Parts: sequence; structure tokens; C-alpha cells
Amino acid sequence: MALDGITVAALTAELNQTILNGRISKIAQPEADELLLTIKAPSGQYRLSLSASASLPYIYLTAQNKVSPMTAPNFCMVLRKHIANGRIIAISQPGLERIIRITVEHLDEMGDLKKKNLIIELMGKYSNIIFCDENERIIDSIKRVPSQMSSVREVLPGREYFIPETQDKRNPLDCSYEQFCEKASSLPLPLAKALTSAFTGISGQVAAEICYRASLDADTPINTLEEDALLHLYHNFSWLMEDVGNANFKPCILYKGEEPAEYAAILPTRYEHTEGYHIEPADSISAVLEQFYASRSLYTRMRQKSVDLRKIVSTHLERSSKKLDLQLKQLKDTEKRDKFKVYGELLNTYGYQVTEGAKSVEVPNYYTGEMLTIPLDETLSPLDNAKKYFARYNKLKRTFEALNTQTEETRTEIAHLQTIQAALAIAESEDDLAQIRDELETYGYIRRKMNGKKKQKSKSKPFHYRSSDGFDIYVGKNNFQNDELTFKVANGNDWWFHAKGMPGSHVIVKTEGRELPDRTFEEAGRLAGYYSSGRDNEKIEIDYLQRKNVKKPNGAVAGYVIYYTNYSLTIHPDISGIEKISE
Repeated sequence: MALDGITVAALTAELNQTILNGRISKIAQPEADELLLTIKAPSGQYRLSLSASASLPYIYLTAQNKVSPMTAPNFCMVLRKHIANGRIIAISQPGLERIIRITVEHLDEMGDLKKKNLIIELMGKYSNIIFCDENERIIDSIKRVPSQMSSVREVLPGREYFIPETQDKRNPLDCSYEQFCEKASSLPLPLAKALTSAFTGISGQVAAEICYRASLDADTPINTLEEDALLHLYHNFSWLMEDVGNANFKPCILYKGEEPAEYAAILPTRYEHTEGYHIEPADSISAVLEQFYASRSLYTRMRQKSVDLRKIVSTHLERSSKKLDLQLKQLKDTEKRDKFKVYGELLNTYGYQVTEGAKSVEVPNYYTGEMLTIPLDETLSPLDNAKKYFARYNKLKRTFEALNTQTEETRTEIAHLQTIQAALAIAESEDDLAQIRDELETYGYIRRKMNGKKKQKSKSKPFHYRSSDGFDIYVGKNNFQNDELTFKVANGNDWWFHAKGMPGSHVIVKTEGRELPDRTFEEAGRLAGYYSSGRDNEKIEIDYLQRKNVKKPNGAVAGYVIYYTNYSLTIHPDISGIEKISE
């Protein structure tokens, strides 16, 4: 979710409750676009983390400290000079803009009381942290913006600070029904888009929530609404803005399965009854942002660390898919082999009817009872023409048999690569990636490095869950773990689950000699669906059977198994509510 004006309003309210009247005891700049302020407030000591990152701007209170560079950057030194040990006397948000202004009172070199403003603009790629004097003159900024970079607003020392234009948007906190109609309903746009275009601080998610609360389709053009529907929309709009104005926030994180999908400062009621999603409330908006960004940061970091592996797998997948297409085309060309065999047999039988120099002959086909015209090489005898057709038949037959084997091998290779691709999607640590790299090396997709060092055993372990009825459930993260779970960890009477017809993890339920209740079957099936390439499907079919009926063919690649008799269930791949056991 975007860091919108409502989230910034929640942050402003929280900061006013915590760090207002606090003194800035430490100022650090751990990254080029990040600040960490340590503040001693009447209610305790806090750390305020601020980031002007283009991809991930934020501001929140945190308990975590960060290592600072040995030499402080210039912007950090400027702040230390002016506001170190200063007292925070005001924290405000102009309108519902994505801006927080922190006013600091301090003594200058002459001992006079002065005020300075630290302005945090959380505007995506235009995010910045700007330091101004009491006359709104810029002293410095964490990102300097000269005229060559922006023709709209320079951010340089000595320039006057002003808030960027908001495209003639209106402040939604003081909007009457008449102003609402004038501003929003005149736009030929869908409801949600009209709200985001007409008012500051409203993101697409908030606009969709307002439409949901008003029981209106967010894609309906706003200028087609009847008056009563428009009034109902305004009421829900104003009720939500009233909550914002009264600082009545309910910070939470929305999870899709186990992954954080969105965060919100208000309760996203449209997801309360949506299958596959669950909402976790939090004590503060800072806790929400810190947890959400930590989770997203982990996901982003793993994507970056696995980029080379994903490229290798996708390259081999593309090559194998092209090879399979070519093999299937060649296989199709062999379909006429039986025709040449029939030609040869009929020429052996009716060759006496062929006149010398004939280019074709029409003879009865004793397989179908119909007349058949056979093309001939007029330079060859009927017997030699028959031999020629038999030779073509035998060649195509050999090609057909070879291609059948090759296409099966190529399909197996594609399926194997797809399982590795699925494993990369659920990798959570460098140990997980190391085990996947080891598999790619084992099967020749990556050249193994011969450095003389003994390879350390990976610390990666399967996921461990516990069902609502107390049964241990294990989920393989990759093919090596799938093999180990199925053929070493599981006993014959344990239950085995897998998404039908698609790459996915092997899921084992340890029975310990007990009968499994229906709820455990369902939860194991949900896990098998979630840890497969079909996790985003609304419904997915799961095969399950006792482990003793799962076999591994000789010479098969890791993770490949066969089974013939199984049960099936259809579930939604949602794992909320299933207890995950820490490794």
C-alpha cells in the first residue's frame, strides 16, 4: 500500500503522543537517504527512523539501532550543528499532504532562542528531507534538487521552501457535500479514480474502501450516479474523514496467506470476509510500518540475491521449451510413416499393374476397401519404388521412436526446472538458496566450483507446521528436501499431499499411528496448495495418499515421484490460522 495522506496523519498523531516536547540527543545518517534521530521525551527514549528512499520512503518509531558511517555526511553535520539537543515543540501535517513538519526549538551560537523546521516529504521518487529556518528558507536537504532536475521546484540552500503543487486537489478533511459534488462528481472517471484525482492524501486502496463501505462498484463512472447514491458515497467519505480528523485510527497489516499484502491506518473492511486474506491489528502505525517494511525488505533482498539463479533457471526453461516445440513438430511429421508402409505393401502386391514410365498407379487398398493412388518415381521399377517407400517408413519409425524418448526427457527436464523455479519463489534465507544452487550444480545447470574446500552442509530445513488437531506437518522447500521428507522422514502410514499436475512442495503429515481428522486433511491440503505454483488460484485440486503408495523411479531427478491410486480434495490455498513452528 502507498504511504498516503491518511497513513501520514496517523503517524503525525502518534508522534505528537510520543516525542512532542522531547529533546534530540543523537542524530545519525546510516544511509545516504536515511536519518535516525534519538529523542529523549517525557514518556521515555525513542528512535525515529526517516527515509527519503525513492522506492521505500518512510518515517516511524523503532527500537532498532543502525550502524553509522565513521565520517558523518554533510547533511548530518548540518543538523547536528543546528538542532542537536533541540526541543521538539510542534509536529504537524499540512492538510492531508504526505508531509510531516517537525519544528525544533534550540539555542544558536549567541544563546538566542531559534526555531528550525525539519520537513519530511514522503512522495515516492520525489521524497526528500528538507531542513529550513523559521523564515522558510532552506538551509540544506538530504537530496539537493537543482533546476536541471526539476523545473517546478529547486531544493537548494538559500531557496524558499514551498509545498509542491497538488494538481488543484482539495483537502478532504473540510469538504462539504456541495464541494464534494463540484470537485468529484464532475469528473468522467470511475468512482475510486475520481476520489484519488479530486482529493489530496487518498490512495487507491482508501478510495476502494470508501466505495465498498458505500456498497458501490469502484469502477462505476461517478458522473452516472443517481443523487441518492452520490449522497450515500459522500456520507461514507465524510465518516471516514471524520475518523481521520479525530485521530481514530486502527493500524493493521493485511496478509495474503503468510505474505504481507498491504498495511493500513484504517480497517480495510472489504477484506474482512475475503477468503485467503486475514487482518492483523497492531498497537501503533509505527509497528505496522516497521513490520511491513521488514517483511517486504526480506522479500526484496531474497529476490535480489536469487536473481542469478532465477535467470539461469528461466534461460534453461526457455531453451527446453523451444527444444520441445521443435521435437513435437518433427514428431508430427512422422505421422505419415504408416502411409508409406501401406504404399510399399500395395506395390509389392499390385506392382504387376504398373506400366513402364508411369508416375502413379491406382490400386485397391485392402485395409480400407477403397481405391488408393500411389505416386511413383518413373525411373524406378515397381519393386524399387516399394523398397523406397519401406525405407522411408523405417526411417520415420526410427525417428518416431527416438523423438518419443526425447520429448519425454525434455518434458521431464521442463517439469524439473519448474519445480526449481517454484522453490526459488518460496526461499526465505541464503541457506535455502544455497541448497537450490547445489541442486542446479548436481544436474549440470551450473558448473561446480572446484576450490578444494569441503562443501558445508546446508542449514536449510523444511517448513514445520502444526495442525489444529496437534499433528506435525512438514513442507519441503526444494526438491532435495522433498525427497528427504517423503523417503526418509515419513513412515509408510504417514500421509503425503501434493498439488495436482503442477510444481509444488511435498507435504507430509506425521500420524504417529493415529487417525487423521478431516480438519487436518484440509489444513495439509491448504499447505500443499499454498506452496505450489497455483497459490494464487481461487481453487486448487490436491492429491493425497499414504506415503507407502508413493514411489520413486530408478534414476529419477530429485523430487520426482509416481503414484497410481490416490484421493483428491479441492481447496482454496490459504494457510491463515495454521500454526507455524519456528525452526
